[in-house]
Amino acid sequence: MTVESTAARKPRRSAGSKTGTTRTTAQSADAPAADAPATAAQRTPAKRAAAAKKPAAKTVRAVADPDLVQLLTPAGRRVKNAAYEPYVADLTSDDLRGLYRDMVLTRRFDAEATALQRQGELGLWASLLGQEAAQIGSGRATRPDDYVFPTYREHGVAWCRDIDPTNLLGMFRGVNNGGWDPNSNNFHLYTIVIGSQTLHATGYAMGVAKDGADSAVIAYFGDGASSQGDVAESFTFASVYNAPVVFFCQNNQWAISEPTERQTRVPLYQRAQGYGFPGVRVDGNDVLAVLAVTKWALERARNGEGPTLVEAYTYRMGDHTTSDDATRYRHDDERAAWAAKDPIARLRTYLEASNHADEGYFAELEAESESLGRRVREVVRAMPDPDPFAMFEHTYADGHALVDEERAQFAAYQASFTDVEGS
Repeated sequence: MTVESTAARKPRRSAGSKTGTTRTTAQSADAPAADAPATAAQRTPAKRAAAAKKPAAKTVRAVADPDLVQLLTPAGRRVKNAAYEPYVADLTSDDLRGLYRDMVLTRRFDAEATALQRQGELGLWASLLGQEAAQIGSGRATRPDDYVFPTYREHGVAWCRDIDPTNLLGMFRGVNNGGWDPNSNNFHLYTIVIGSQTLHATGYAMGVAKDGADSAVIAYFGDGASSQGDVAESFTFASVYNAPVVFFCQNNQWAISEPTERQTRVPLYQRAQGYGFPGVRVDGNDVLAVLAVTKWALERARNGEGPTLVEAYTYRMGDHTTSDDATRYRHDDERAAWAAKDPIARLRTYLEASNHADEGYFAELEAESESLGRRVREVVRAMPDPDPFAMFEHTYADGHALVDEERAQFAAYQASFTDVEGS
Protein backbone atom coordinates (compact mmCIF):
# COMPACT_ATOMS: atom_id res chain seq x y z
CA MET A 1 0.00 0.00 0.00
CA THR A 2 1.07 3.60 -0.51
CA VAL A 3 2.67 5.59 2.29
CA GLU A 4 0.24 8.41 1.65
CA SER A 5 -1.60 9.24 4.84
CA THR A 6 -4.57 11.43 5.71
CA ALA A 7 -3.50 11.62 9.34
CA ALA A 8 -3.04 15.12 10.69
CA ARG A 9 0.57 16.01 11.40
CA LYS A 10 2.45 18.88 12.94
CA PRO A 11 3.58 21.17 10.12
CA ARG A 12 7.18 20.60 9.11
CA ARG A 13 9.70 23.39 8.88
CA SER A 14 9.92 25.53 5.81
CA ALA A 15 11.51 23.94 2.75
CA GLY A 16 12.62 27.32 1.46
CA SER A 17 16.21 26.90 2.63
CA LYS A 18 16.40 23.34 1.40
CA THR A 19 15.17 24.03 -2.12
CA GLY A 20 17.13 27.23 -2.36
CA THR A 21 20.43 25.34 -2.27
CA THR A 22 19.87 23.44 -5.51
CA ARG A 23 22.15 24.37 -8.41
CA THR A 24 21.64 24.33 -12.14
CA THR A 25 23.65 21.90 -14.23
CA ALA A 26 24.16 20.97 -17.84
CA GLN A 27 24.41 17.27 -17.09
CA SER A 28 21.64 14.76 -17.65
CA ALA A 29 21.30 13.16 -14.26
CA ASP A 30 22.21 9.58 -15.12
CA ALA A 31 24.47 9.44 -12.06
CA PRO A 32 24.28 10.73 -8.49
CA ALA A 33 25.60 14.14 -7.57
CA ALA A 34 29.38 14.13 -7.32
CA ASP A 35 29.33 15.59 -3.83
CA ALA A 36 26.84 13.09 -2.43
CA PRO A 37 28.04 11.51 0.85
CA ALA A 38 28.70 7.80 1.11
CA THR A 39 25.68 5.57 1.50
CA ALA A 40 25.30 3.21 4.46
CA ALA A 41 26.62 0.33 2.36
CA GLN A 42 29.77 2.27 1.45
CA ARG A 43 30.75 3.31 4.97
CA THR A 44 33.23 1.42 7.10
CA PRO A 45 31.82 -0.47 10.12
CA ALA A 46 33.18 2.25 12.43
CA LYS A 47 31.51 4.99 10.44
CA ARG A 48 28.25 3.05 10.27
CA ALA A 49 28.30 2.65 14.04
CA ALA A 50 28.92 6.37 14.49
CA ALA A 51 26.13 7.23 12.10
CA ALA A 52 23.74 4.95 13.94
CA LYS A 53 24.17 7.05 17.10
CA LYS A 54 22.92 10.20 15.38
CA PRO A 55 19.30 11.23 15.97
CA ALA A 56 16.96 9.76 13.38
CA ALA A 57 15.68 13.18 12.38
CA LYS A 58 19.18 14.16 11.24
CA THR A 59 19.67 11.08 9.06
CA VAL A 60 16.46 11.22 7.02
CA ARG A 61 18.17 12.68 3.96
CA ALA A 62 21.00 10.33 3.06
CA VAL A 63 22.40 12.43 0.20
CA ALA A 64 22.85 16.08 -0.59
CA ASP A 65 20.19 17.84 -2.61
CA PRO A 66 21.16 17.16 -6.24
CA ASP A 67 21.47 19.59 -9.09
CA LEU A 68 18.49 20.10 -11.35
CA VAL A 69 18.04 21.15 -14.95
CA GLN A 70 16.90 24.75 -15.27
CA LEU A 71 16.59 27.10 -18.24
CA LEU A 72 14.52 29.88 -16.67
CA THR A 73 15.24 31.06 -13.14
CA PRO A 74 12.50 32.07 -10.67
CA ALA A 75 13.44 35.68 -11.43
CA GLY A 76 12.60 35.10 -15.11
CA ARG A 77 16.19 35.09 -16.37
CA ARG A 78 17.23 32.66 -19.12
CA VAL A 79 20.22 30.47 -18.34
CA LYS A 80 22.11 28.29 -20.80
CA ASN A 81 22.33 24.53 -20.63
CA ALA A 82 24.40 22.84 -23.31
CA ALA A 83 22.66 19.47 -23.00
CA TYR A 84 19.06 20.66 -23.22
CA GLU A 85 19.23 24.04 -24.94
CA PRO A 86 18.89 22.49 -28.42
CA TYR A 87 15.43 21.15 -27.54
CA VAL A 88 14.01 24.67 -27.08
CA ALA A 89 16.31 26.64 -29.36
CA ASP A 90 13.68 26.84 -32.13
CA LEU A 91 10.89 28.27 -29.96
CA THR A 92 9.38 31.39 -31.52
CA SER A 93 7.64 34.27 -29.78
CA ASP A 94 4.33 32.64 -30.69
CA ASP A 95 5.48 29.40 -29.08
CA LEU A 96 6.50 31.16 -25.87
CA ARG A 97 3.24 33.06 -25.69
CA GLY A 98 1.43 29.79 -26.33
CA LEU A 99 3.10 28.14 -23.35
CA TYR A 100 2.14 31.09 -21.18
CA ARG A 101 -1.46 30.98 -22.44
CA ASP A 102 -1.66 27.25 -21.73
CA MET A 103 -0.59 27.75 -18.13
CA VAL A 104 -2.86 30.74 -17.50
CA LEU A 105 -5.97 29.07 -18.90
CA THR A 106 -5.22 25.80 -17.15
CA ARG A 107 -4.90 27.63 -13.84
CA ARG A 108 -8.15 29.48 -14.46
CA PHE A 109 -9.99 26.26 -15.27
CA ASP A 110 -8.57 24.66 -12.13
CA ALA A 111 -9.68 27.61 -10.00
CA GLU A 112 -13.22 27.41 -11.43
CA ALA A 113 -13.40 23.68 -10.73
CA THR A 114 -12.29 24.25 -7.14
CA ALA A 115 -14.93 26.94 -6.70
CA LEU A 116 -17.61 24.72 -8.21
CA GLN A 117 -16.77 21.97 -5.75
CA ARG A 118 -17.04 24.40 -2.86
CA GLN A 119 -20.48 25.38 -4.18
CA GLY A 120 -21.64 21.76 -4.20
CA GLU A 121 -21.54 21.26 -7.96
CA LEU A 122 -18.71 18.67 -7.82
CA GLY A 123 -18.16 15.92 -5.31
CA LEU A 124 -14.37 16.33 -5.23
CA TRP A 125 -11.57 18.08 -7.07
CA ALA A 126 -7.80 17.56 -7.21
CA SER A 127 -6.14 20.90 -7.91
CA LEU A 128 -2.96 21.31 -9.97
CA LEU A 129 -2.19 24.77 -8.60
CA GLY A 130 1.58 25.33 -8.79
CA GLN A 131 2.20 22.42 -11.16
CA GLU A 132 1.22 24.13 -14.42
CA ALA A 133 4.74 24.25 -15.86
CA ALA A 134 5.37 20.57 -15.18
CA GLN A 135 2.19 19.62 -17.01
CA ILE A 136 2.21 22.08 -19.89
CA GLY A 137 5.92 21.64 -20.56
CA SER A 138 5.67 17.86 -20.68
CA GLY A 139 2.33 17.83 -22.47
CA ARG A 140 3.58 20.08 -25.26
CA ALA A 141 6.62 17.82 -25.69
CA THR A 142 4.42 14.93 -26.85
CA ARG A 143 3.43 14.16 -30.42
CA PRO A 144 -0.17 13.34 -31.44
CA ASP A 145 0.76 9.68 -31.94
CA ASP A 146 2.27 9.37 -28.46
CA TYR A 147 0.03 7.87 -25.76
CA VAL A 148 -0.51 9.47 -22.36
CA PHE A 149 -1.48 7.72 -19.13
CA PRO A 150 -2.48 10.30 -16.49
CA THR A 151 -3.39 10.14 -12.82
CA TYR A 152 -6.32 12.31 -11.69
CA ARG A 153 -4.54 15.68 -11.57
CA GLU A 154 -3.20 16.06 -15.15
CA HIS A 155 -5.64 18.79 -16.21
CA GLY A 156 -2.87 20.70 -17.97
CA VAL A 157 -1.75 17.64 -19.91
CA ALA A 158 -5.36 17.01 -20.92
CA TRP A 159 -5.48 20.59 -22.21
CA CYS A 160 -2.39 19.92 -24.34
CA ARG A 161 -4.04 16.78 -25.74
CA ASP A 162 -7.08 18.83 -26.84
CA ILE A 163 -9.47 17.37 -24.29
CA ASP A 164 -12.30 19.81 -23.63
CA PRO A 165 -11.73 20.80 -20.00
CA THR A 166 -15.42 20.47 -19.21
CA ASN A 167 -15.14 16.76 -20.05
CA LEU A 168 -12.84 16.36 -17.06
CA LEU A 169 -15.59 17.40 -14.68
CA GLY A 170 -18.23 14.75 -15.38
CA MET A 171 -16.46 12.12 -13.30
CA PHE A 172 -16.01 14.53 -10.39
CA ARG A 173 -19.72 15.37 -10.59
CA GLY A 174 -20.57 11.68 -10.71
CA VAL A 175 -22.38 11.65 -14.05
CA ASN A 176 -19.90 9.49 -15.98
CA ASN A 177 -16.74 7.45 -15.60
CA GLY A 178 -14.49 9.70 -17.64
CA GLY A 179 -16.18 11.73 -20.33
CA TRP A 180 -13.94 11.21 -23.36
CA ASP A 181 -12.79 8.51 -25.76
CA PRO A 182 -9.15 7.72 -24.84
CA ASN A 183 -8.31 6.69 -28.38
CA SER A 184 -9.49 9.96 -29.92
CA ASN A 185 -6.65 11.94 -28.37
CA ASN A 186 -4.36 9.14 -27.14
CA PHE A 187 -5.11 10.33 -23.62
CA HIS A 188 -6.23 7.61 -21.24
CA LEU A 189 -9.00 8.11 -18.71
CA TYR A 190 -8.04 9.47 -15.30
CA THR A 191 -6.75 6.78 -12.95
CA ILE A 192 -7.81 7.03 -9.32
CA VAL A 193 -5.99 3.92 -8.08
CA ILE A 194 -2.55 5.16 -7.05
CA GLY A 195 0.25 3.98 -9.34
CA SER A 196 -1.61 1.46 -11.48
CA GLN A 197 -1.38 3.61 -14.61
CA THR A 198 2.39 3.07 -14.74
CA LEU A 199 1.79 -0.63 -15.35
CA HIS A 200 -0.83 0.18 -18.00
CA ALA A 201 1.65 2.51 -19.69
CA THR A 202 4.47 -0.02 -19.60
CA GLY A 203 2.32 -2.75 -21.10
CA TYR A 204 1.09 -0.38 -23.80
CA ALA A 205 4.66 0.68 -24.54
CA MET A 206 5.75 -2.95 -24.88
CA GLY A 207 2.97 -3.37 -27.42
CA VAL A 208 4.09 -0.27 -29.30
CA ALA A 209 7.58 -1.75 -29.54
CA LYS A 210 6.27 -5.07 -30.84
CA ASP A 211 4.22 -3.23 -33.45
CA GLY A 212 7.36 -1.48 -34.65
CA ALA A 213 5.88 2.00 -34.21
CA ASP A 214 8.12 4.99 -33.53
CA SER A 215 5.73 6.60 -31.05
CA ALA A 216 6.34 6.85 -27.31
CA VAL A 217 4.32 6.48 -24.13
CA ILE A 218 4.38 8.75 -21.09
CA ALA A 219 3.06 7.85 -17.64
CA TYR A 220 2.35 10.45 -14.96
CA PHE A 221 2.49 9.80 -11.23
CA GLY A 222 3.34 11.63 -8.04
CA ASP A 223 5.98 11.31 -5.36
CA GLY A 224 3.51 9.41 -3.19
CA ALA A 225 2.83 6.88 -5.93
CA SER A 226 6.57 6.25 -6.25
CA SER A 227 6.26 4.20 -3.05
CA GLN A 228 3.76 1.84 -4.66
CA GLY A 229 4.77 -1.63 -5.76
CA ASP A 230 3.07 -1.05 -9.09
CA VAL A 231 5.61 1.63 -9.93
CA ALA A 232 8.54 -0.61 -9.01
CA GLU A 233 7.13 -3.42 -11.14
CA SER A 234 6.63 -1.10 -14.09
CA PHE A 235 10.24 0.05 -13.80
CA THR A 236 11.39 -3.57 -13.89
CA PHE A 237 9.35 -4.55 -16.93
CA ALA A 238 10.14 -1.34 -18.83
CA SER A 239 13.85 -1.81 -18.26
CA VAL A 240 14.01 -5.51 -19.11
CA TYR A 241 11.91 -5.10 -22.26
CA ASN A 242 13.45 -1.75 -23.22
CA ALA A 243 9.96 -0.27 -23.47
CA PRO A 244 9.56 3.16 -25.12
CA VAL A 245 8.06 4.81 -22.03
CA VAL A 246 8.81 7.97 -20.08
CA PHE A 247 7.96 7.85 -16.38
CA PHE A 248 7.08 11.42 -15.44
CA CYS A 249 7.02 11.93 -11.69
CA GLN A 250 5.61 15.23 -10.45
CA ASN A 251 7.33 15.55 -7.10
CA ASN A 252 5.11 18.17 -5.48
CA GLN A 253 6.72 17.51 -2.07
CA TRP A 254 3.64 16.08 -0.36
CA ALA A 255 1.80 12.75 -0.64
CA ILE A 256 -1.29 14.13 1.05
CA SER A 257 0.24 14.87 4.48
CA GLU A 258 3.43 12.84 4.04
CA PRO A 259 6.55 14.80 2.97
CA THR A 260 8.84 13.32 0.35
CA GLU A 261 11.79 12.86 2.71
CA ARG A 262 9.74 10.37 4.73
CA GLN A 263 9.28 8.22 1.64
CA THR A 264 12.77 7.99 0.18
CA ARG A 265 16.40 8.11 1.32
CA VAL A 266 17.65 9.26 -2.09
CA PRO A 267 16.29 11.74 -4.66
CA LEU A 268 13.51 10.09 -6.61
CA TYR A 269 15.20 10.38 -10.02
CA GLN A 270 18.18 8.35 -8.77
CA ARG A 271 15.96 5.30 -8.35
CA ALA A 272 16.18 4.77 -12.09
CA GLN A 273 19.83 3.75 -11.74
CA GLY A 274 18.90 0.57 -9.93
CA TYR A 275 16.72 -0.48 -12.85
CA GLY A 276 19.30 0.31 -15.51
CA PHE A 277 17.88 3.37 -17.20
CA PRO A 278 18.59 7.11 -16.84
CA GLY A 279 16.85 9.53 -14.53
CA VAL A 280 16.93 13.32 -14.47
CA ARG A 281 15.61 15.94 -12.09
CA VAL A 282 14.20 19.08 -13.71
CA ASP A 283 12.92 22.33 -12.25
CA GLY A 284 9.22 21.54 -12.43
CA ASN A 285 8.30 25.23 -12.23
CA ASP A 286 10.36 26.02 -15.33
CA VAL A 287 8.19 25.30 -18.36
CA LEU A 288 11.12 25.60 -20.79
CA ALA A 289 13.29 23.14 -18.90
CA VAL A 290 10.42 20.66 -18.55
CA LEU A 291 9.69 20.95 -22.26
CA ALA A 292 13.34 20.33 -23.15
CA VAL A 293 13.91 17.41 -20.78
CA THR A 294 10.67 15.68 -21.77
CA LYS A 295 11.45 16.09 -25.47
CA TRP A 296 14.84 14.49 -24.83
CA ALA A 297 13.31 11.59 -22.93
CA LEU A 298 10.59 10.98 -25.52
CA GLU A 299 13.18 11.10 -28.28
CA ARG A 300 15.20 8.40 -26.48
CA ALA A 301 12.08 6.25 -26.31
CA ARG A 302 11.23 6.68 -29.98
CA ASN A 303 14.83 5.83 -30.97
CA GLY A 304 14.66 2.49 -29.18
CA GLU A 305 16.83 3.57 -26.24
CA GLY A 306 14.30 2.50 -23.62
CA PRO A 307 12.68 4.15 -20.61
CA THR A 308 13.58 7.32 -18.72
CA LEU A 309 12.52 8.63 -15.33
CA VAL A 310 11.88 12.38 -15.21
CA GLU A 311 11.40 13.91 -11.77
CA ALA A 312 9.75 17.31 -12.08
CA TYR A 313 10.68 19.06 -8.83
CA THR A 314 7.67 21.26 -8.11
CA TYR A 315 5.20 22.09 -5.35
CA ARG A 316 1.52 21.53 -4.66
CA MET A 317 0.37 25.05 -3.76
CA GLY A 318 -3.12 23.95 -2.76
CA ASP A 319 -4.60 21.09 -0.79
CA HIS A 320 -4.19 17.49 -1.94
CA THR A 321 -7.88 17.54 -2.88
CA THR A 322 -10.81 19.65 -1.77
CA SER A 323 -11.33 17.19 1.11
CA ASP A 324 -7.86 17.99 2.49
CA ASP A 325 -6.61 20.82 4.72
CA ALA A 326 -2.91 21.40 4.10
CA THR A 327 -2.66 23.96 6.91
CA ARG A 328 -2.76 21.08 9.39
CA TYR A 329 0.59 19.66 8.31
CA ARG A 330 2.70 22.35 6.61
CA HIS A 331 3.79 25.88 7.41
CA ASP A 332 2.75 29.02 5.55
CA ASP A 333 6.38 30.06 5.12
CA GLU A 334 7.05 26.94 3.07
CA ARG A 335 4.20 27.80 0.73
CA ALA A 336 5.41 31.41 0.51
CA ALA A 337 8.90 30.26 -0.45
CA TRP A 338 7.49 28.27 -3.34
CA ALA A 339 5.07 31.03 -4.35
CA ALA A 340 8.17 33.08 -5.17
CA LYS A 341 9.02 30.41 -7.77
CA ASP A 342 5.60 30.57 -9.43
CA PRO A 343 5.82 29.09 -12.96
CA ILE A 344 3.45 31.59 -14.56
CA ALA A 345 4.99 34.69 -13.00
CA ARG A 346 8.52 33.75 -14.06
CA LEU A 347 7.55 33.18 -17.68
CA ARG A 348 5.61 36.47 -17.79
CA THR A 349 8.66 38.28 -16.48
CA TYR A 350 10.76 36.72 -19.23
CA LEU A 351 8.20 37.53 -21.94
CA GLU A 352 8.04 41.16 -20.88
CA ALA A 353 11.79 41.60 -20.47
CA SER A 354 12.49 39.99 -23.87
CA ASN A 355 9.71 41.83 -25.71
CA HIS A 356 7.94 38.59 -26.63
CA ALA A 357 4.61 39.96 -25.36
CA ASP A 358 3.07 43.34 -24.57
CA GLU A 359 0.26 44.57 -22.35
CA GLY A 360 -2.24 44.13 -25.16
CA TYR A 361 -1.51 40.42 -25.27
CA PHE A 362 -1.94 39.99 -21.52
CA ALA A 363 -5.21 41.94 -21.59
CA GLU A 364 -6.59 39.74 -24.37
CA LEU A 365 -5.57 36.64 -22.45
CA GLU A 366 -7.30 37.91 -19.33
CA ALA A 367 -10.51 38.33 -21.31
CA GLU A 368 -10.14 34.81 -22.72
CA SER A 369 -9.59 33.51 -19.21
CA GLU A 370 -12.83 35.14 -18.02
CA SER A 371 -14.69 33.62 -20.95
CA LEU A 372 -13.35 30.16 -20.15
CA GLY A 373 -14.44 30.53 -16.53
CA ARG A 374 -17.99 31.43 -17.56
CA ARG A 375 -18.21 28.51 -19.99
CA VAL A 376 -17.01 26.02 -17.38
CA ARG A 377 -19.60 27.24 -14.87
CA GLU A 378 -22.41 27.10 -17.42
CA VAL A 379 -21.54 23.61 -18.65
CA VAL A 380 -21.19 22.11 -15.19
CA ARG A 381 -24.43 23.60 -13.91
CA ALA A 382 -26.22 22.24 -16.98
CA MET A 383 -24.99 18.71 -16.29
CA PRO A 384 -27.63 16.33 -14.93
CA ASP A 385 -27.59 15.38 -11.29
CA PRO A 386 -25.91 12.01 -10.66
CA ASP A 387 -28.18 8.99 -10.40
CA PRO A 388 -27.92 8.12 -6.67
CA PHE A 389 -28.69 4.45 -7.37
CA ALA A 390 -26.03 4.00 -10.06
CA MET A 391 -23.50 2.93 -7.44
CA PHE A 392 -25.43 -0.29 -6.93
CA GLU A 393 -25.32 -1.25 -10.61
CA HIS A 394 -22.72 -3.60 -12.09
CA THR A 395 -21.25 -4.45 -8.67
CA TYR A 396 -21.92 -8.13 -9.35
CA ALA A 397 -22.62 -9.62 -12.75
CA ASP A 398 -25.62 -11.64 -11.50
CA GLY A 399 -26.74 -9.52 -8.61
CA HIS A 400 -26.26 -10.10 -4.91
CA ALA A 401 -28.63 -10.32 -1.94
CA LEU A 402 -26.55 -7.96 0.20
CA VAL A 403 -26.44 -5.34 -2.56
CA ASP A 404 -30.21 -5.63 -2.98
CA GLU A 405 -30.63 -5.09 0.76
CA GLU A 406 -28.36 -2.05 0.73
CA ARG A 407 -30.21 -0.62 -2.29
CA ALA A 408 -33.53 -0.96 -0.46
CA GLN A 409 -32.11 0.71 2.67
CA PHE A 410 -30.76 3.57 0.58
CA ALA A 411 -34.10 3.97 -1.22
CA ALA A 412 -35.86 4.26 2.14
CA TYR A 413 -33.31 6.83 3.27
CA GLN A 414 -33.85 8.90 0.11
CA ALA A 415 -37.61 8.64 0.48
CA SER A 416 -37.40 10.05 4.00
CA PHE A 417 -36.26 13.38 2.57
CA THR A 418 -39.14 13.38 0.12
CA ASP A 419 -41.61 12.94 3.00
CA VAL A 420 -40.11 15.89 4.87
CA GLU A 421 -40.34 18.13 1.82
CA GLY A 422 -43.95 17.12 1.24
CA SER A 423 -45.10 17.69 4.82
